[in-house]
Amino acid sequence: MTPTRWQRAIDRQIEEARKSGQFDNLPGKGKPLHLNQNPHEDPANRMAYKILKDSNHTLPWIAAGKQIDRDLQTARQSLQRSWLWYRQAQGEHPAAGWVEAEWQRAVSRFRETILELNRRIMDYNLSIPAMRFERLKIDPDREVEAIRNKL
Repeated sequence: MTPTRWQRAIDRQIEEARKSGQFDNLPGKGKPLHLNQNPHEDPANRMAYKILKDSNHTLPWIAAGKQIDRDLQTARQSLQRSWLWYRQAQGEHPAAGWVEAEWQRAVSRFRETILELNRRIMDYNLSIPAMRFERLKIDPDREVEAIRNKL
């Protein structure tokens, strides 16, 4: 079953349940949801997590992961701008070798950034509390190809 068909089947079941009144007498109906507690967190650590959250702090490994995400996004955006410039300059100066050289420099800078991000990902993976938070290394070739094919 395709994801679209799956989603339609779920939507249909929810709509049938709504029409038959299965949602009419749910406990807490009409009351606000209190989603500020994580039901999966260790109750022994709940106060520590609340203090961190209230003071806008986070665990070091979470902060490191967010910074990796931001730096990867910045690197991708920079390479996308370079690719757009390259395509435009190639059309305006088809025989100019400097256009290709500039693109290759941009790709080289991107690869260096990815190499550094992969080092940070390895450090991140050593600091996480559970394997489910592990990150895979970034494949620079796949990233460059994705940008070239996307734009």
